[in-house]
Amino acid sequence: MSIRRTTKAARGAVAMASAVGLALVVAGCGGGGDGGGQADGKHPPSRSATPKDGGPGTPAADSSKVIGEMKGPDGIVVTLNSVVRDSGGFVTVSGTVANHGTRAFNAIDWRSNETELRSRSSISGATLVDKAGKKRYLVLRDTNGECLCTTGLSGLMPGASRPIFAQFPAPPAKVTEVDFQLPTMPPASVQITD
Repeated sequence: MSIRRTTKAARGAVAMASAVGLALVVAGCGGGGDGGGQADGKHPPSRSATPKDGGPGTPAADSSKVIGEMKGPDGIVVTLNSVVRDSGGFVTVSGTVANHGTRAFNAIDWRSNETELRSRSSISGATLVDKAGKKRYLVLRDTNGECLCTTGLSGLMPGASRPIFAQFPAPPAKVTEVDFQLPTMPPASVQITD
């Protein structure tokens, strides 16, 4: 057998393997009937309900319960609905930011001074302060350095509101009252619930 014939046979085998591999990839990416998309092309595929704000999404807070309120410049009001100690060793603060002013609000001043954060509009500068224990707790970060808090908080138009959350390391179990602080806003004293 000549070299030319061997090379030609090898090319054919590689082409056949590539075609089979491509066919398997295409078949694996097909509709599959899982409800992820419609085969008729009239409906777009469904998307995840989890917001792209950093991590696990915004936890739902009971907005009928108000445990604290912070009024800032330009008609911005932060209403706190819950401060819950979780068994995982962290505290989650949930609430709502509302724009009662006359111009759009961007949370640029509420972010921390870190340069690694991707979102320029977040509440990553929030802190919990244990006045009795003289400790300040910063917003937790994920493995990529992003805050475990509301991000992408920009363009909040007058009359609009948006849920917010931030997760912090949990103070000792005996600590039940902390101050929640955001830059440019007065602090709010709140009770931690379990």
